[in-house]
Amino acid sequence: MKQHNFNSGPSILPPTVLQQAANAVIELDNTGLSILEIGHRTPYFMAIMEEARTLAKELMQLNDEYEVMYLHGGATTQFMQIPMNLLDSEETAAYCDNGVWGSKAIKEAALFGKVNVVASSKDLKYTYIPKDFSLPSNTKYLHITSNNTVEGTQWHTFPEVDVPLIADMSSDILSREIPFNQFALIYAGAQKNMGAAGVNMVAVRKDILGGISRPIPAIMDYQKHIEAGSLMNTPPVFAVYVAMLTLRWIKASGGLKVMEADSIAKSNLLYNTIDALPVFHCPIAKEDRSRMNAVFFLADPALETPFLDKCKAAGMVGVKGYRTVGGIRVSMYNALPMESVVNITDLMKDFANSVG
Repeated sequence: MKQHNFNSGPSILPPTVLQQAANAVIELDNTGLSILEIGHRTPYFMAIMEEARTLAKELMQLNDEYEVMYLHGGATTQFMQIPMNLLDSEETAAYCDNGVWGSKAIKEAALFGKVNVVASSKDLKYTYIPKDFSLPSNTKYLHITSNNTVEGTQWHTFPEVDVPLIADMSSDILSREIPFNQFALIYAGAQKNMGAAGVNMVAVRKDILGGISRPIPAIMDYQKHIEAGSLMNTPPVFAVYVAMLTLRWIKASGGLKVMEADSIAKSNLLYNTIDALPVFHCPIAKEDRSRMNAVFFLADPALETPFLDKCKAAGMVGVKGYRTVGGIRVSMYNALPMESVVNITDLMKDFANSVG
């Protein structure tokens, strides 16, 4: 049976990327070596790393003021690596609390400096994005989570501020055309839109670095990673390779303009179906609904298990909501074909008819 992969991450990859990666596990580009066994300082891998860095900058239209790094630890490590590099102990950073990942970032930042939560949607169970807030004059930077995977909200426009703007874009990176140069630092775990689990992409404007007084462990210092071209230590070679292949696929498919058009079409179909069927309910403010992760519920909670059973029988994978939220979650990342969204919306209509 064909599986429709709605997993929130690790998530679906383009078939061509899977095939190329599978081939490279046996032999990388006629080298006689597997991608799993090449040295990370060989010309073979250094070319892969350079292409991955160059493609990321090209797709985001970032100039030479920025550097791209591929690092270990996923986005979670960035929760502490960012304040470690940017925030002195007596300085204050501003954070928006719009869900699980933003609140985790806040806790980590508080270990290195002062944190001012300037906006929170916790009052309404993170079902909207608060946009009316101001920053105190002593703010060092503002941190947001551009898309909230767990709660199903997304920033569709970004705050215009006079301090460095930092974003965790793990779940919507490269899914739309946005002014990436509005941000001083962007980070994203690769396992949703950029490739396989195991690597984190960081794009940073270099002028924000080097301004703190605390010593930074070498392996956590952005400047040292930049100097080493993301090769300070052995990088996650296979994950970087898959990221490079995925970036190639995005570019060859038409770039972010095409990714965005596809994303709008898929999410519109799903949300229109939810709104048209009383058996389903989406509590997220319409203007803040995520195009990547649709979170919704059954109007009658007793119907959730039968609906999930129907999804499982039809090969719909990864549709159960996050453990702290419940309900249903349908993730629609770049590589998810429209066919899968059509299939689940047809299933939703059939289910609604079957329960009256």
